[in-house]
Amino acid sequence: MALHLVKVAVGVKDCAHLAQIQAERAKGSPPLRHFTRNTPRRIAEILDGGSIYWVIGGAILIRQRILAIKPDKRADGSPCAAFHLDPILVRVVPRPVRAFQGWRYLNTAEAPPDLQISAKGLSDIPEKMAAELRALGLL
Repeated sequence: MALHLVKVAVGVKDCAHLAQIQAERAKGSPPLRHFTRNTPRRIAEILDGGSIYWVIGGAILIRQRILAIKPDKRADGSPCAAFHLDPILVRVVPRPVRAFQGWRYLNTAEAPPDLQISAKGLSDIPEKMAAELRALGLL
C-alpha cells in the first residue's frame, strides 16, 4: 500500500501559484523536483504509488505523484533529497491542518480524496471562498 507525504507549500498563495512556480522550475531545470534536507526512510512505500500532498493556506488542497526520490545537492553544494514529481496537480477535498515544519508521512486511509467535479460545480469555487464556506460549515 502506498505511503504519502504532506508538505507545506511555503510562500505559495494558491493552487494556481503552485502550478506557475513548478512550471517555471521544470522549464529552467528539468525534471520537476522538490528539494528537502531529509531523506524519507520509507522510500519503497512512497514509490509504490505515493503522492506529496501540498498544504496551502492552512489546508491540504492539492497532490502530485512522487516518481522518484534521489540524493542530490543544493546550489550551495549541501546534500539534500530530490523528490521527482509528476507535473500533474490533482485537487483534493480540502482538509485543514495545523502548521508544521518539514514533511510528514500520510497513510492512504487518512489521505483526502481527489476532488470530483460535481454537477453543482463545487470544484470551481475560488479557494478563498471555499475556505470561508468550510469555516461556516457550509461546505
